[in-house]
Amino acid sequence: MMIQIDDTIISMDLFEKQFCCDLSDCKGICCIEGDSGAPLEESEVPILEKILPVVWDDLSDKSKAVIEKQGVSYIDIEGDRVTSIVDGCECVFTYLDENGVCKCAIEKAYREGKIDFYKPISCHLYPVRLENLRNGTVGINIHRWKVCKAAFEQGRKCGLPVYQFLKEPLIRRFGAEWYEKVCIAAEEIKKMNK
Repeated sequence: MMIQIDDTIISMDLFEKQFCCDLSDCKGICCIEGDSGAPLEESEVPILEKILPVVWDDLSDKSKAVIEKQGVSYIDIEGDRVTSIVDGCECVFTYLDENGVCKCAIEKAYREGKIDFYKPISCHLYPVRLENLRNGTVGINIHRWKVCKAAFEQGRKCGLPVYQFLKEPLIRRFGAEWYEKVCIAAEEIKKMNK
């Protein structure tokens, strides 16, 4: 079953599944494993190019070489614009912190007040993936990936539904009014399931 709110079609998984990132367990593996970069909106590419000098020193030599060769993004095999990757899997914007946890150099620069762009919305929204549907409608689904098994387990322990875990990025992408409608829908779903 899906729920429509404004111009979005939302999977019930956002209400029924629980999720809470556990970096101590996964070490940020979602940024360094996969066969494609993080999905990008076209408007994000010039932003990444603009902030590149600010994050440059936090990037690995391999990341710098990839960016110098092909830029901050490319079109993947499915025809989507994504962040460039190193060795076929690692996002060029990653770095390892002092504890060996893979993190985002863009988010680091944002938290340090150096830039006003948090990170690509697809990264901020993960494990949610957006799909552009007909007539400007956007599908909102959960991406299931074995590397996030601990996050789903942690979410169950905390009793934290995906839509609550992702409150900030969902508001960033769709607005506070839309998110309020999601919360109302969640309450209605709870009543129906009693």
